Amino acid sequence: MKQIVKLGLLRIPDIQTAYNTEATITMTKKTRKLPENYMDLVFIPKPELVWKTRDDGMVVLDMVHRGFFHGIASKFFHKPKVSHIALDAHGTALWSALDGTNTVYAIVEHMKQSFPEEEDRMLDRTVTFLHTLQVNHFIIQK
Repeated sequence: MKQIVKLGLLRIPDIQTAYNTEATITMTKKTRKLPENYMDLVFIPKPELVWKTRDDGMVVLDMVHRGFFHGIASKFFHKPKVSHIALDAHGTALWSALDGTNTVYAIVEHMKQSFPEEEDRMLDRTVTFLHTLQVNHFIIQK
């Protein structure tokens, strides 16, 4: 029995085919094409990013607001200069796998082992979360 993996708009028969096939991922109102070798990419946390692990084991990312408009907002509207972004259990498990040696494929497999009840959606969920981290400049490609 073949497992169907849905990655954005493209239906792929199994994970090995997803590993070798050009895929498409759908974000809000935009369709972005992933390169063929996306599953071979290795990501690491951005070296300048400050992050810590709380007592309960969850990861918290500290995002420093820079720029002209952020300065105005912090001065006149008393907005904080640093936002603390707490990751959930899925985000913490993925963040711990970003050690500079794991490929996207290895991270997806790690997430499937960590959360077996959501194995069918893990590829799409992991790729989407990695994309979000990359767009917000929390991770970089090694």
